[in-house]
Amino acid sequence: MSHESTTETVHTGHPTAGVYFKIAIILCVLTAIEVGIFYLEDIGHWMIPILTVLSLGKFALVVMYYMHLKFDNKLFTIMFIAGLVLAAAVVSALLFLFSAW
Repeated sequence: MSHESTTETVHTGHPTAGVYFKIAIILCVLTAIEVGIFYLEDIGHWMIPILTVLSLGKFALVVMYYMHLKFDNKLFTIMFIAGLVLAAAVVSALLFLFSAW
């Protein structure tokens, strides 16, 4: 078995350039939807939850594909989410501490 075939088997399962292009198109469409929603005045207070859901979807796509967490060891995903939760907790605690609500 040559070194080249060993290297190829290590990287199986990663997406092709076509998949990255499709993800980029999806992200562009989601961003266009977000911009469009921003100009809709009829939805009122529903704007923030809708934009939050769309942003979380975009964030998940970027993390899964462009940061390769979908294809790496689950430990990396757990570490990433733990750091994200810790950062959100610190920001929330600081907002509560300084009465910014």
